[in-house]
Amino acid sequence: MLRFILGRSLSVIPVMLTVLFVVFIIVHIGPGDPAALMAGPNANGEQIEAIRQKLNLDKPLMEQFWIYFSDVIRFDLGRSVFSDRPVSWLILQRVEPTLVLAITTTLLSILIAVPAGVIAAWRAGSFVDRALSAASVAGFSIPIFVVGYALVQVFSINLRWFPVQGYKPLSEGIWACLHSIFLPSIALALLFSALVARIARASMLEVLAEDYIRTARAKGASEMRVLGVHSLKNIGVPVVTVIGTSFAALISGVVITESVFNIPGMGRLTVDAILNRDYPVVQGVMLVFAGVLIVVNLIVDLSYALFDPRVRQ
Repeated sequence: MLRFILGRSLSVIPVMLTVLFVVFIIVHIGPGDPAALMAGPNANGEQIEAIRQKLNLDKPLMEQFWIYFSDVIRFDLGRSVFSDRPVSWLILQRVEPTLVLAITTTLLSILIAVPAGVIAAWRAGSFVDRALSAASVAGFSIPIFVVGYALVQVFSINLRWFPVQGYKPLSEGIWACLHSIFLPSIALALLFSALVARIARASMLEVLAEDYIRTARAKGASEMRVLGVHSLKNIGVPVVTVIGTSFAALISGVVITESVFNIPGMGRLTVDAILNRDYPVVQGVMLVFAGVLIVVNLIVDLSYALFDPRVRQ
């Protein structure tokens, strides 16, 4: 088991180095002078040269990469060209709303999708199965911003149960935070529940066709025991995989939802940085997103050993 964990953990190192190089080089592969683009069309030569020296763009490429690599190792992501604040500070100010939104969405997706997928597979071909399949297709098909505006119209404007927009930090209380984040979480959960439910249904159908399930039923095991004890654990690998991927996608892909509900998270920071051509912030955000994706995938890989003992061999 220890060898398995160590091997998986060490495999992350070359991936992280590759991501670091790609994030660094992305500033240099675009057309034009990066310093001139960041300075804007009205900047003079002195301003452009000041930005070039500030970001070490006047040095050879490999020296730039070594400086950038050394800074990242020390958790120094540079300073924003637009606000002149540390990029790491800007990210820390925005990470809580996105993280809370991703966690609540993931929990809601699991609570909705896994039971729905199991029930659909258990009643395969029935009206319940067809209804849940239709709901999954609808969840895939309807754009997230349409769902968001519909939820705002019904629950915020008509019923006035939830705020139209904004975010209450955890420092103001857990209930206030969850109350402000509930509608965007539901909007995202409806999308990701459709994906998780389809994977859970397909995996459960395969498990229910296995010989040991027929043996358990022949011995008189109840349907609840067959589904909850004999079957549910064996769909863990594909379900955990799609849940982990969805969580990573939520962290890096909540731009539209945060814009609809005016949530000051990482998505809004990314949009603002792109519009302002603030390349150090864009690089920092991309590095954080990639790091989250790599860490989540590592956790998912390690969790396979809990569901399938063969993985540990």
